[in-house]
Amino acid sequence: MRFDIVTLFPEMIQQGASYGVTGKAIEQDIVGLSVWNPRDYTKDKHRTVDDRPYGGGPGMVMKYQPLCDAVNAAKEAEKTPDCKVVFLSPQGRQITQSLLIETSQTSQLILVAGRYEGIDQRFIDKVCDEEWSLGDYVISGGELAALVVIDAVTRLIPGVLGDEESAKQDSFMNGLLNTPHYTRPEQSELGDVPEQLLSGNHKLIDRWRMKQALGRTSLKRPDLLEKKQLSAEQDALLKEFRNEKQESD
Repeated sequence: MRFDIVTLFPEMIQQGASYGVTGKAIEQDIVGLSVWNPRDYTKDKHRTVDDRPYGGGPGMVMKYQPLCDAVNAAKEAEKTPDCKVVFLSPQGRQITQSLLIETSQTSQLILVAGRYEGIDQRFIDKVCDEEWSLGDYVISGGELAALVVIDAVTRLIPGVLGDEESAKQDSFMNGLLNTPHYTRPEQSELGDVPEQLLSGNHKLIDRWRMKQALGRTSLKRPDLLEKKQLSAEQDALLKEFRNEKQESD
C-alpha cells in the first residue's frame, strides 16, 4: 500500500512516520510513503498557497490550484486503480476501526492536510472523495491526523506486525474493548495475576478474556455494546461480570 500526503510540512510527516511499526514497514517496502508540498506547485515567485476569504472573516484560506496539482502529481506517480483522496477535517466522517480496516485494502491513499482557516471548498467538492475527522475537536493542521491514519492502517497490513494475531485482538476489532494484559512477576505489591491466565487451560483463558472484554466495554464504552448483537454465551458472561463487580464493590 502507498500513502501520499499533501502537506505544507513534509518533514513533520517524514519524521513522524519513521519510528516504530510504521518506520519498519517503510524500510521493508511493505508500505510506501511520499509527501507533496503544495508550495512546489505554485505559480508565483512568493510560492503563495493561501489568500483572504471571500466574504471577509478571520484567517486565510488555502488556494485550490496548488492542492489540485499536488494531488494530480501523487496520482501520476503511482496510477493505481483504487486511489482514494481524503481531506482531513473536523467536519469529516469520524475515523473508526471499521473504516481503517476497509482502507487497508486500498492500493493508494492520498491524505490532504489542511492548514490556516480552511481550504477552498471547490477542492473539497471536486477533488476529494471523502472527509475524515479524528473527533469533535480542532487541531492546528491535518498532519497529526495523517500520522494517526498512517500508523493505524499500516498495522493492519499483513506482514507488518510480528504476530498477525496481535492486530486482530486490538480494541474495536470485534466491536469490544481489549482485554486486560499482565506479565511477570505473578505476584506484586500492586496485586496478583488472575489465576485463569496461569491455568494453562486455553478454553478457560479465552472465556475469561471474553468476559473481561465485555465487562470493560460495558463500563467504559456502553455505546459500543448498544451496537453489538451479543450471543447467548456473551450475554451470560456479561451478567457474570456485572454480578462479580457488584459483589466486589
